[in-house]
Amino acid sequence: MPTLFSFFGMRFQFFSKEHLPIHIHVIKDNVSAKWAIYPEIYLIENKGMKPQELKLAESIIEENKETIISNWKNFFGG
Repeated sequence: MPTLFSFFGMRFQFFSKEHLPIHIHVIKDNVSAKWAIYPEIYLIENKGMKPQELKLAESIIEENKETIISNWKNFFGG
């Protein structure tokens, strides 16, 4: 389960057996959310994150979109 980076207590990571679309999981304590990254960023699933945490996580994802895509391709191929 590769962790790409951590900010403000949130881990941004992939799981080892992933699927398309390119997406990232954000985990903080015992809550999580999942965003699609490509072709556009959108929230797929929220499991307990507060609105302000979702907003912060999405802004971090937007700033790091190319890094996330590059790491996805390196890890999963393509």
